[in-house]
Amino acid sequence: MENPILVIGATGKTGRRVVARLETRGISVKAASRSGQTRFEWNDKTTWGPALDGARAVYITYYPDLAFPGAAETVEEFANLAVASGVKRLVLLSGRGEEGAQDAEQRIRNSGADYTLVRAAFFDQNFSEAFAETIQHGVLAMPGGDTVEPFIDADDIADVVVAALTDDKHIGQLYEVTGPRLMTLADVATELGDAMGRPLQYIPVTAAEYAEGLIASGFPAEEATPIAGLIAEVLDGRNSYLSDGVERALGRKPRDFAVWANETAASGVWDLAEVTS
Repeated sequence: MENPILVIGATGKTGRRVVARLETRGISVKAASRSGQTRFEWNDKTTWGPALDGARAVYITYYPDLAFPGAAETVEEFANLAVASGVKRLVLLSGRGEEGAQDAEQRIRNSGADYTLVRAAFFDQNFSEAFAETIQHGVLAMPGGDTVEPFIDADDIADVVVAALTDDKHIGQLYEVTGPRLMTLADVATELGDAMGRPLQYIPVTAAEYAEGLIASGFPAEEATPIAGLIAEVLDGRNSYLSDGVERALGRKPRDFAVWANETAASGVWDLAEVTS
């Protein structure tokens, strides 16, 4: 059997989807997370070597985000250790419109590994896995205003990542992955409301107001402000265009937001019963 593929952030939005796809294909996986059997923490370098031991490829997701100060340098140090440990292939999840993310991309290019860069738009799943509770109550309060964004399904991202981890034709590629159309957050609220069968109101807020909301919901204060600032930054219009990364990597179009919304609503994630039961 081939050596395993290491998936960092294996319980995250894309990581768990990548793990599931690899395992379905019978590929050996080391699923690394802060509390998993293969333990991995970016701020604890003693976990890096054991996680890398025996791995032939790595899917790299960085927490909290590549835009944070020092992230690119940390990723570079990890990539160098990975290559020195015998890892042949690195696939990095990056973010559109983030200077720090593009710095990390370049450091992966310089690592000496066979690499693929997956630069993703704002995830559909943020609305079901991060903002679900407020949506249950009929409100979507975020920075962004009338900016349009090509929201992407994390399942499409996972499909691109798995292709990059398992097929040599993706080596050296940068895939900027987006959904198939541009939407405002008001559009998102309308389509989520249609899928749920009840109204959802979009309320524009400032980054500071959004950070206050994150803290009130239990988010660590030291992360809330920079994450709120990052969301406001990437939704300032810099990413208001479509890219063809999914189609180039997979030979098919990305899934539409409305299709995802209807399927996700059927799962019950936004049902009010989840709040009142």
